[in-house]
Amino acid sequence: MSDSLEINKKTSSGLGVCILFSVVSVLLVAADQIIKSIIVKNVKFSGPVTVIDNFFYLHYAENTGSAFSLFADKAWGIYFLSGVSTILGIGIFVLMIIAAKHDLKLISFAFCLLSSGAFGNLIDRFRLKYVVDFMRFDFGSYTFPIFNFADMCAVVGTFLIICIIIFDSKHFEVFWNLFFAKRKNDNAV
Repeated sequence: MSDSLEINKKTSSGLGVCILFSVVSVLLVAADQIIKSIIVKNVKFSGPVTVIDNFFYLHYAENTGSAFSLFADKAWGIYFLSGVSTILGIGIFVLMIIAAKHDLKLISFAFCLLSSGAFGNLIDRFRLKYVVDFMRFDFGSYTFPIFNFADMCAVVGTFLIICIIIFDSKHFEVFWNLFFAKRKNDNAV
């Protein structure tokens, strides 16, 4: 009887986490689109805005490629990247749901960030045929590639997954075993 109660408690908690991170994902994508809209209206035609002199600028850029403008010079690049982003975004969102259903909050949050980043840039690719980037950092004579809020979400989500794998491997192992652990029935054959 207590096992049944524990399963129901876990399922209802997992459902709440699933709903929470789905809403957070939608809010992050909305924030990305709102920020990009503000940048287009206020920076696109007026030129770069200095936030911290000789270091951080709001600088409007149209990226037809992926990270570091990969595939930007290919006519088919935007379609390829849109397809990859769609598949990855949906796949990562599904992983977020699976982690949430099993009450793996930290892993679910990491996947929430990753999927939000993928979908934020995917909306730009479908709507504009390029991604709006706007954060530019200069380090002396080196300018870091310009990026956006969706990119930040994806990077933080990736970093969080790496930290979980390195520093909390047992937590990640629980998630991993949802897909790859041998089932009791497999051993009976």
